[in-house]
Amino acid sequence: MKNKKVCVIGLGYIGLPTATFIANAGFSVAGVDINRDAISTINDGKIHIIEPGLEELVFKATSTKNLIAYDCVQPSDIYMICVPTPFKKDSDLIEPDMSHVFDAVDKIAIHLKSGDLIILESTSPVGTSEKIENYIIDKGFKRGSFGIGYCPERVLPGKIIEEFINNDRIIGGNNIETTSTICEFYKYFTDCNLHQTNSKTAEMSKLSENSFRDVNIAFANELSILCHEEGIDVWELIRLTNHHPRVNVLQPGTGVGGHCISVDPWFIVSKSPEKTKLIKTARNVNDMKPKWVVDNILSHVEAFKSKNGRDPILALYGLTFKPNIDDLRQSPAIEVAKDLSNKNLKILVVEPNIERIDGMNAVNLNIAIEKADIHAVLVGHEEFKDPIFISKLRELNFIDYCGILQD
Repeated sequence: MKNKKVCVIGLGYIGLPTATFIANAGFSVAGVDINRDAISTINDGKIHIIEPGLEELVFKATSTKNLIAYDCVQPSDIYMICVPTPFKKDSDLIEPDMSHVFDAVDKIAIHLKSGDLIILESTSPVGTSEKIENYIIDKGFKRGSFGIGYCPERVLPGKIIEEFINNDRIIGGNNIETTSTICEFYKYFTDCNLHQTNSKTAEMSKLSENSFRDVNIAFANELSILCHEEGIDVWELIRLTNHHPRVNVLQPGTGVGGHCISVDPWFIVSKSPEKTKLIKTARNVNDMKPKWVVDNILSHVEAFKSKNGRDPILALYGLTFKPNIDDLRQSPAIEVAKDLSNKNLKILVVEPNIERIDGMNAVNLNIAIEKADIHAVLVGHEEFKDPIFISKLRELNFIDYCGILQD
């Protein structure tokens, strides 16, 4: 198996760690991306994203030449697709945009030969693996001459190194033989349990995992809104509620972001909109939460103006979609910041994981504490949980949307 050449298409938050682990397991890996700056950075043994521990592994993989980054697909024996799968919205119709996946398939087909494997890791609607197989067959390839399977990632940005190795994987191929071969391949670079199934079940597993979380977060976010109206401390309520032996209410926040939980439910809803009312409602609740946060902040702004006779300076803490990462994809916090910026407010933003944010007046913690009149914590970065910062925050006009004062 180790004599197989591997081509990983897409060198982002999933593709780069995947290519790196495979290369460090002894395989010859071609990493492919359209971002030429990322290619140059990777070939220099560095990384273009923030992920603790990853740069050392990339340096090792590129130093041995087991990993080389290219701007086009290289002839290989195993092709792994790790490209983005965003969604497109047209009025009320929201559906996945699979153009990046099928663009990758087109480029793979140029080099595809009998016995090759194609492994899709990108989040995809149910039935995508079968569509890819039929798409390639329509190009003149014989059914059964190549294998195709789906293996969704289950990692959190910020903890990718640990979770890539240890989190269980679900693997579903277009037939039993392909599934078994893919499992054999993954054993070389993971230490997790590998659960075998068919491709449709594997695809649905990824979507159902994140939809389950989205529904539960929506419950917490809805609770937070109700508690605000009733003058109830939602954090205390959830803490007390969770003393029930069979209850585990999640924590509310500014909303739900990232490329998984905020996107995957739409992959299910788009296929069966009339049969997924709960999933769609939960998604709408979480999509609405940033708008509620904006309205709530504006009420604090108006109260300040009424009391002080001037416009306040507003500090927003955290812009990424979750704590301790540099990823702004579908971030509810950045949505809040942009919405407030459009209202001609004086805004300072504090985001310790990103050096520069276009269109935002980014400052450090000390300047924000010193100059701002209203302080809104949108993302619970570790820097914001520092006891010194917390003690200063308690003395100021602050709003905690992510529960940092509860830790």
